[in-house]
Amino acid sequence: MKEAMFYESMSENRVRCNLCNNRCKIKEGKRGICGVRENQSGKLYSTVYGKIIAEHIDPIEKKPLFNFLPGSKAFSIGTVGCNFHCKHCQNSDISQYPHEHKGKIIGQDRTPDQIVTAAKAAGCETIAYTYTEPTIFYEFAYDTAVLAQKEGIKNVFVSNGYMSTEAARQIAPYLDAINIDLKAFTDKFYKEICGARLKPVLETTQLMKKLGVWVETTTLIIPGLNDDEGELRDIARFVKTIGPEVPWHVTAFFPAYKLTDHPPTPLSTLRRAREIGMQEGLRYVYEGNVPDESGENTYCYNCGAVVIERSGFGFIRNHLKDGKCSECRAKIDGVGL
Repeated sequence: MKEAMFYESMSENRVRCNLCNNRCKIKEGKRGICGVRENQSGKLYSTVYGKIIAEHIDPIEKKPLFNFLPGSKAFSIGTVGCNFHCKHCQNSDISQYPHEHKGKIIGQDRTPDQIVTAAKAAGCETIAYTYTEPTIFYEFAYDTAVLAQKEGIKNVFVSNGYMSTEAARQIAPYLDAINIDLKAFTDKFYKEICGARLKPVLETTQLMKKLGVWVETTTLIIPGLNDDEGELRDIARFVKTIGPEVPWHVTAFFPAYKLTDHPPTPLSTLRRAREIGMQEGLRYVYEGNVPDESGENTYCYNCGAVVIERSGFGFIRNHLKDGKCSECRAKIDGVGL
């Protein structure tokens, strides 16, 4: 274990964790909502430091990041635990593991140096902190990111956006990109489905953009819960305030974990969401979880030409020339295009 960052001491050996916007007050011998940060004799510790439960080489498109180093590979890592309790979690077997196994922590022992070395050996341009919320293994992610940057490897978070302002500001100089889940646009959804609040997610999204991190956003559209056209339009309008160049991924839901009473998302709903995003002035709106659909391509916002072709998370071809549309020469937004 390693002593945690971002906490303060309180009376009676309690501590307040300031890593995320739950800001848990934790009694001695107890853990926070994430299930992995533990108060031991008035000091807060990360129980998952270096305990890697998932380690894979993925296409960067799987994060999903479409306007960031297209066609490259990401060395992806994660630990058990999460500061959300989403009823539809696709990775509940690891995100909720401590809660469902009496606090047990599992994972393969790794050091930051081992992760960076493995990423370099695999030819990965990026290390992705993903699978569960990277904020909950922040100390390990931070140490790895600092080392990776020195070795010329970029760092990306796939996040629910619930990290505190303090944590966001400290990691930002070492973070090249982040995909933030905008799960819905109502506190009702966040409270009932995720056990969280909407406002901190919006604030983190805004802050990351201001701090110079490349931002992409994702909304998993769940029939009957967040597929109302008015709500989708509100999300698109919010993303537009961050910047018209910020990509919005609208992805299909499939029944999972504790949310098996809702049907998969119809393709027509994704198509409508994409139309709404484009109507609201977003330059890049992508359809996800529907392989072999044209909604995964990147199109020039100026002339409509296909500039990057994809299929099922797979990069096919980059038609850009010096980052510009080969048809009209408009500059396409992103990193390493």
